[in-house]
Amino acid sequence: MDQNTQVIVTAIVAVVGVPLVLLGYIIGGEQVIERLPERLQGWARPYFWALPAVGFATIFMVYPMVRTIIISFRTQDDSAWANGQWGVFANYHYFFTFPDTLAALRNSVAWLIFYTFFAVFLGLVIAILVDRVRYESLAKIAIFLPVPISAVAASIIWKFMFDYQAPGQPQTGTLNAILGLFHRDPTPWLIDEPVVNNAALIFVGIWTAVGFCMVIISASLKAISTEVLEAARIDGANEFQIVRLVVTPLLWPTITVVGTTMLINALKVFDIPYVMTNGAYDTDVIATRMFNQYSTAHYGRAAAVGVVLFLAIIPLLFVNIRRFQQQEEQR
Repeated sequence: MDQNTQVIVTAIVAVVGVPLVLLGYIIGGEQVIERLPERLQGWARPYFWALPAVGFATIFMVYPMVRTIIISFRTQDDSAWANGQWGVFANYHYFFTFPDTLAALRNSVAWLIFYTFFAVFLGLVIAILVDRVRYESLAKIAIFLPVPISAVAASIIWKFMFDYQAPGQPQTGTLNAILGLFHRDPTPWLIDEPVVNNAALIFVGIWTAVGFCMVIISASLKAISTEVLEAARIDGANEFQIVRLVVTPLLWPTITVVGTTMLINALKVFDIPYVMTNGAYDTDVIATRMFNQYSTAHYGRAAAVGVVLFLAIIPLLFVNIRRFQQQEEQR
């Protein structure tokens, strides 16, 4: 069977075979349940409907995770096992000692701090400000426009904006062209020292995330009773005090959820560094480092990086789950 035939057969199985199997499962399963004693039907039906979801989650989520953990303990060189070099933690030893991976870890921490803080802070400030303007909808649309743009497209847009030519040559990058209008030398934004190029990449991430933060926070802001705000004004509070002492504490649960989401996005950021610099010039992050290890057939190292990334995200997931539970308890 040639490759084209295999593709056609796989497509037919996916489009026709899987739905037919699910349909047969539903019809046949319901017939079996209806033949059970009535007291068992109510107990069995939830498990029956949940079984496909559990099966898919196990196949496509749990199994890959377990498989990745197993691969992360495999050394690239089998002789390392015989010589006792690093043992089963060779790949993790590499991750926490090799300069390139430490630089990627440092950059990921920078993304965690600055991307999260500025995305949430600017989203909060803009949500509060546009809530007071006459053309609120138009202002929100303008801020929200970068959100539907994919990270790859946003990276390409800003790669042109940051484009650099040697001094004395026509600058095709917008930012360097503006610097030229003020008789300033062009700046190699993406190839300059790590502080500059990483800041440029983080800025692109913030540009794509502020609109999302603004929309979520703005929706929560609308739920604040105007009577609370009027009571604060009657008590003599100015607008800044109202925002600091009344609005922000009431928005804190929403800010926490949005901030946790941004933290997770920062940990798994990949598209922007990969498209704009491909991890060069000390702009690697954890996700791009994992991809680079995989592309060079260092599967154990790539798996170890993935496990570290997974372990870093777990606490954030628990924080989010705990926050949702607290909100449900308050209801």
